Amino acid sequence: MTGIDKDGARKAAFARRKAARGAAGPIVTGPLLDVLDGHRGRPLSGYAPIGTEIDPGPALRAMAEDGPVCLPVVDGPDRPLRFRTWTAGREMIDGPFGAPVPASGEWIVPEVLIVPLLAFDRRGGRLGYGGGFYDRTLEVLRRAGPITAIGFAYALQEDAGLPLEPTDALLDLIVTEREVITPTG
Repeated sequence: MTGIDKDGARKAAFARRKAARGAAGPIVTGPLLDVLDGHRGRPLSGYAPIGTEIDPGPALRAMAEDGPVCLPVVDGPDRPLRFRTWTAGREMIDGPFGAPVPASGEWIVPEVLIVPLLAFDRRGGRLGYGGGFYDRTLEVLRRAGPITAIGFAYALQEDAGLPLEPTDALLDLIVTEREVITPTG
């Protein structure tokens, strides 16, 4: 597909996310934890937030009591993500792009992924940072078996005009501080 201005969409999405974070307050994981309750015991991937990303930390800590929790690790350009086990208090180091990653731990394959994003739409579309890491990762994981990809964002990150391409992996659910959205496909 040509003519897609993802750079312009990302710039606008960064501004919306920054405003949303300021308006939302510090802890907005209630709806996320409600969704995750149905996945207790399944290997779960979250993320360590960078910049103004919404923080899934409280939900990850709660879920770690019932099953393995892991965080994504960039394994190299043009490669899918790998996932290393995480627990609260585990030593973290800066990974590529400044995202904190566990310094050590077992590598696992998640069945449920909480996915960070810049913008989303109600079709399940997601605008990320442009590296394609989650698109590649979701493609590989979905070929191997059933997974659930949950976009986690502030409601103000919604963008009905999201520029999507055929290689963009869709989300199975989107959770905001206000609602749970089942994509319309």
